[in-house]
Amino acid sequence: MSGADDRIVIADEGSTANLRFAGNTLTTNGVARSSRLTVISVVGRGVGVVSRSAVRADQLADVVAAADRAAREAQPSEDALPLVAGTASAGWDRAVEPTTIEVFSDFAPALGRSFAAAETSGRRLYGFAEHTLTSTFVGSSTGLRLRHDQPTGRLELNAKSGDMSRSAWTGVATRDFRDVDVAALDATLAQRLEWAKRRIALDAGRYETILPPTAVADLMIYTYWSAGARDAADGRTVFSRPGGGTRVGERLSELPLRLYSDPAHPGIECAPFVVAHTSSREDSVFDNGLALGATDWISGGTLTGLVQTRHSAGLTGLAATPRIDNLVMTGPEGGRSLEEMISGTQRGLLLTCLWYIREVDPQTLLLTGLTRDGVYLVEDGEVVGEVNNFRFNESPVDLLGRLTEVGASGQTLPREWSDYFTRAVMPPVRVPDFNMSTVSRAN
Repeated sequence: MSGADDRIVIADEGSTANLRFAGNTLTTNGVARSSRLTVISVVGRGVGVVSRSAVRADQLADVVAAADRAAREAQPSEDALPLVAGTASAGWDRAVEPTTIEVFSDFAPALGRSFAAAETSGRRLYGFAEHTLTSTFVGSSTGLRLRHDQPTGRLELNAKSGDMSRSAWTGVATRDFRDVDVAALDATLAQRLEWAKRRIALDAGRYETILPPTAVADLMIYTYWSAGARDAADGRTVFSRPGGGTRVGERLSELPLRLYSDPAHPGIECAPFVVAHTSSREDSVFDNGLALGATDWISGGTLTGLVQTRHSAGLTGLAATPRIDNLVMTGPEGGRSLEEMISGTQRGLLLTCLWYIREVDPQTLLLTGLTRDGVYLVEDGEVVGEVNNFRFNESPVDLLGRLTEVGASGQTLPREWSDYFTRAVMPPVRVPDFNMSTVSRAN
C-alpha cells in the first residue's frame, strides 16, 4: 500500500458485435474489443482518480503512481467515508469471454427473410443490431473482489415506403437476440406505413394521447436522472419541497403507480453493486462495492426515494439508495395492452416515439422535444391516418398526476436514450391533455 492509505481498482473489459443494414441489404458487420483501467487512490481524505484505456502490464505501476500522486495533491473530499468491507463474487478470476458475431446466428437469417418480405411488398428496411458484453471487476484494499458480466443488445428498425415518403420506427432491447421476433416487428412497421397513406393536418393544442412504452421510457428515464437527493435537498429540482427539504412522502399520482429499480429484475438484470469511476453529486467512489437491491422511487403513487450516496444520505436524513442501471414502471393490475387501449379510444393521438428531448426548466422538470416516425389519429377505436409531427412541452412529473390509464408493462427500448440506458420495463399510458405546443415541420 505504499503511496496510498486505500485504493480501489476498476477494470472494464468490453466487446461489441454489430450488423448494419440499409435498403433491405446488409451493409456492414464487425466486432471490436476495448478495455479501461481506473485506479482510485485515497491519501487521508484526498482522492486521486486515473483512468486509462488499453493499459499493458508494464504500465500498471505508472497508472497507480499517477493516482497516488493525484491523491496527495487533492483537496479533501467531502464524501470521504470508510471503504466498503470486502466481499467476493463467484467466478472472480474466470476468463473473460467476449461476444462474437455468432450472437446473431438465429437473428441474421430471420432478418434476411424480413428483407425479402419487405422487398416483395415495396418496403425498405434500415437500421442496426448491436450486442455488447462488458465484464467489470472491482477490487479494493479492504478485500473487495467483485465481478459483473453485463450483456446488452438492441435492435433499431426503420421502414420506409418505396417512394420514401412514409417512415415508421420500432426498436427492442435484448440480452442475447434469441428473443427478438423480426417478423413481428416488420409486420408492425408495415401496418404503420399503411396507416400513413392517409395524411391528416392537425393544429397544435392539447390532445388525448396514448404514449407507447418507448416514449414513456424516455420520459421516466429523464425523471430518474433528475432525481438526485442532494440537488432536491438544495432546492434545485422538481423534487425540492418549497421551504426546504425534499418531496419524499408526497403523492405524485392518484393512480397506484410504482417506479423502481431492481438489479435482479428478469430480462433487465444489471450490476448488483455500486460501480463508481468518479464522484459526483449522485455517485461516490467510496461507495464502490456497496450492495444494491430492489429500490422503490415511487410506490403507490407516492415519492418514496431519491438517488443517494452514503454521504448525501447523511446530509438529507434519508436512506442511502444509490443509482441502479435499470428502471421499471407499473400501474394497477390488469392493465390493458397498447392495442386494447387504442380500441378503447373515442378520439385521440397515438405516438410512436419522442426525439430531441431537452430540459427547459429543472424546477418543474419541463421538457421539450419532437414527435417522430408516426403520430396517428385514432377515432372510434381505429387508427384512421397519420397526422403531422409536433413539438411538445411537458413535465413528466406533472404528467404522472394527470394520467387516466396505465397499461400492461413490458420490456422496451427508449429511442432517445438508447445509447446510454437500455434496461427498461414500461407501460403504455393515456394522457387526457398532452401538450402539443407547436406543429413541427420535421418529416
